[in-house]
Amino acid sequence: MNKVTCICLGVRNMEKSVRFYRDLLGFQTDETRDNPEVIFFNTPGTKFELYPLQLLAEDINRQHPPATSPGFSGITLAYNVQNKEDVDAVISRARKSGAEIVKEPQDVFWGGYHAYFSDPDGYYWEVAWGPDFNYDENGMLVF
Repeated sequence: MNKVTCICLGVRNMEKSVRFYRDLLGFQTDETRDNPEVIFFNTPGTKFELYPLQLLAEDINRQHPPATSPGFSGITLAYNVQNKEDVDAVISRARKSGAEIVKEPQDVFWGGYHAYFSDPDGYYWEVAWGPDFNYDENGMLVF
């Protein structure tokens, strides 16, 4: 069991989140509706999904769903880039899309360059470049 095939974010407002990811950030999907029941994005490698938060909680346990209060869950998502200047470009696009930039691009202790933004539901995304990051022929990060 050594793979992650899909990351699902429970969102409070599907229409707002679909607009943010699909229409503003440019994540690719075959879904054309603005308020679908669920949406999958055509990301390389691990797939990315949005699903209504309350329905996701009920899917986990209908009688005792997990709490859905806002706040930091201890999970971040990463968007790794191949060039240092790409961090600035991604953060610029996120800013124009209405994301909250919670950490401006900067050098970090491990020798890389990164920043953080949060989406409409408060999920944190790290955008990072590292001098030792290697990528395969599909642009996927290789450790």
